[in-house]
Amino acid sequence: MRLLRKSLGYATISAGLAGVTVALVYGPEELRRKITSNGLVRVGRAARTVVIISYDYKRTLWGIDSNSTEYAELISQAHLRSALSLRDLCCVNGGAYIKVGQYVGSLDYLLPPEYVQTMKVLHSDAPQSPLSDIHHVIEEELNCKVNEVFASFEDKPIGAASLAQVHKATLHDGSVVAVKVQHRDVQKHAAVDMTTLELLAEAVSWLFPEFKFMWLVDESKKHLPLELDFECEGRNAEKITRFFKKFPFVKIPGIYWQFSTKRVLTMEFCDGGKVDDLPYMKNHKISSDEVAHKLGVLYSEMIFVNGYIHCDPHPGNILVRRNPQNGVEIVFLDHGLYQTLSSDFRINYCKMWQSLIKSDLEGIKQSSKALGVEEMYGLLACILTARSWDVITTGIDQGPVTDDEAEEIRANATTFLTAITDLLNRVPRQLLLLLKTNDLLRSIDYRLNTSATSCSFITTSRCCIRAVTKQRLKDCDGWKDWVRIQADSTFSHLRITLYQMYVSGVVTSLRRLFSRLMGRLSFL
Repeated sequence: MRLLRKSLGYATISAGLAGVTVALVYGPEELRRKITSNGLVRVGRAARTVVIISYDYKRTLWGIDSNSTEYAELISQAHLRSALSLRDLCCVNGGAYIKVGQYVGSLDYLLPPEYVQTMKVLHSDAPQSPLSDIHHVIEEELNCKVNEVFASFEDKPIGAASLAQVHKATLHDGSVVAVKVQHRDVQKHAAVDMTTLELLAEAVSWLFPEFKFMWLVDESKKHLPLELDFECEGRNAEKITRFFKKFPFVKIPGIYWQFSTKRVLTMEFCDGGKVDDLPYMKNHKISSDEVAHKLGVLYSEMIFVNGYIHCDPHPGNILVRRNPQNGVEIVFLDHGLYQTLSSDFRINYCKMWQSLIKSDLEGIKQSSKALGVEEMYGLLACILTARSWDVITTGIDQGPVTDDEAEEIRANATTFLTAITDLLNRVPRQLLLLLKTNDLLRSIDYRLNTSATSCSFITTSRCCIRAVTKQRLKDCDGWKDWVRIQADSTFSHLRITLYQMYVSGVVTSLRRLFSRLMGRLSFL
């Protein structure tokens, strides 16, 4: 306890001295931004928050039986207080802190709900930069005044995120564009912020050995530099456009490279409603089931077939709209975060999902072994599907998650937090972003209130069969092996088609028709 108080004192004094120094050097107009962006102040805030949270947990849970009802109530209260403190820290420090906070907010069923629900607000309510800062970055990057590039530039952003915000503008040739501009000080502080978060995560692991969150920092540290490079984002957009050529209902905004740099990205403006905006869909006669189905097709194709995945599918990054030529259209925005899967991992992941859909326990165990967590196969299966073990063993395609099952899963996320963090530290790093992506997609499905549960598993199954068949054909030895693999694939697709007919009611309708026909023949 003495160490915690001493650390808290040092952090507060350091932040205070840095703030006084900034106040003496700069005028009042720049004071707020300079204090916020001062490196020592940011480190001091972060250290102070972590010390306070650590002290809160130690003080609250000291001497309490971890199996008691009182412990469960107290730790839930401590989780909520800590989550609120972390959210405030993320909002004040911005940049990488918000990015990590958003990551936490996307991990439903993996972290305590107090943290997840508190951090979710960062997806839609990230702090905005003043217009003067936005103009400063544009002019610094494009080496000219804003009005020399844009005939008009809207003051109010149409979207604000952790690393940048987007403004609608018009080029001098009349083209309407969306201009993504990086927050002014994000680039400058990114390396220091991630180092700070890494050190604080190690300190938390030392104070609480049962909680190991280095996987979270490691993932953020690896992907942040790529997300800060808007030229990389532009290349991602063009690459995924090539992958999606065979899907006419997909729209990826074009890039205006002559007005884009590492900190400014100018792209085609695309309108539409957020992918979970049910009133918008109703007004534009868009079926939520159709949206969910098309989204499922696209992500199954990305994950299981291409191995190149758009990993930030929160509602602000995906729009839907009605196109006269293509019907319901899916618009993908924000291409900063992509994951490329190795061939071996992708095939193992396909086999895991095939086993999960078929409730093949032996297959689940074998796939879990290939993913490095053989003895934790049950926990991994529950995390991947966000379903209870009882449902997994009887069939996850039999129906959607019930309220009782969802509550059981959330309770287990708290109860098995130590085991979950241990598993996340051991699985291949490629799986971590997929877990985040899966949770965000499930959240969208939940808000769409879709009834297409069985269809999503049919789509997943077909993509898995295609991917595994392609790999088997690549490794096959002779024409007999080739014929057997093709036969296996054909039989698997046929079985899925029959199942699809069954769940869609075709089989029942044929049975009724046959009964009526036999009745008439008997009458004759």
